[in-house]
Amino acid sequence: MFYVAEALLSTKGLSFSSHSAVIAAFGKEFAKTGLISPEHHRHLKDAFETRQIGDYGVEISVSMNIAEEVLAWARDFSMAGETFLKGK
Repeated sequence: MFYVAEALLSTKGLSFSSHSAVIAAFGKEFAKTGLISPEHHRHLKDAFETRQIGDYGVEISVSMNIAEEVLAWARDFSMAGETFLKGK
């Protein structure tokens, strides 16, 4: 999802060095403008938080159900990105 967001931002000549900057810029440039559903921005943020738990969580883990849900978000996010890019 992160790389799709980066690709979309690059269509506007934008590039960022941190995950949080990419997520924020995606929200500003695509979700708030209605170019891509705001739901995708929320999923991007939630997926990043889930990744943080998966990578660094000590007392918390990511369940299989949550992982499957995030994977479904990623598929939808990628499809929305592809649709946007095809329309460019």
